[in-house]
Amino acid sequence: MDKMQTAQADKASTVDRDIERLRKELVTLRGYLMNEPSAEVLVEFDAKIVDQISDILGSSSPMIEAYEYATVGEASGLMNVPEEGLEGITHDSQRETLRQRQRVLESCVSDLETRRAAASAIGAKKAKVSGPRVSDYMSKTIRAVTMDATLKEVGRLLQEWKIGSVLVQSGDEYVGSVTETELAREVVGGNLDPATTTVRTCMREPIINIDSSDHIVEAVRLMKNKATRHLAVVENDRVVGVVSVSDIIRYYSGV
Repeated sequence: MDKMQTAQADKASTVDRDIERLRKELVTLRGYLMNEPSAEVLVEFDAKIVDQISDILGSSSPMIEAYEYATVGEASGLMNVPEEGLEGITHDSQRETLRQRQRVLESCVSDLETRRAAASAIGAKKAKVSGPRVSDYMSKTIRAVTMDATLKEVGRLLQEWKIGSVLVQSGDEYVGSVTETELAREVVGGNLDPATTTVRTCMREPIINIDSSDHIVEAVRLMKNKATRHLAVVENDRVVGVVSVSDIIRYYSGV
């Protein structure tokens, strides 16, 4: 066996051990779902899992942030995001946060299985990326208004569609977005007349987008970094859908 083959075999062996480590933790989590642990036990377990993910996937892995998000549940996970209306989301029970932890660990295992395939079988270039993608959870319905729509009209549409954000369209292009929070800030704080003021005055531009093939965890990271609850989803630079924080919650809740 030459040096390259030996290195690949060693890498595959290391990944196998890492997968086994995380699968053991998944077994522990399933036990917690049957018999919920004390708060002290859970804090110790969470600290160990974060250390393991950091050791296995790297200290900058988005899975660390995703796991920490799961531990606090849907109400506090995106702490840096402004309030906009959570589209019917409610606080999770401890049991639900345990399920969210489970989904993150399963995603870690999927990532490692991809690495194993790349290291031992078909090579990195041919290995298919596994795990949940943005395209799996996005909404293909794109709600948009024109730049000349009034704030009053946009507010009515947000209520009618039961959403917290819409894209702003100019011709065939999406040039920005506007949220319930921005509407309220402009109307109340700016003392504007919603019947005559257009969305040009308060829209956010350019749109914040994410590729449909990106991992769902990347959507969590981008929402936090950009302080938003909604992202436009693109394929080949064309908007094909929208993913919101409630879509993220549905993933981590296993719905």
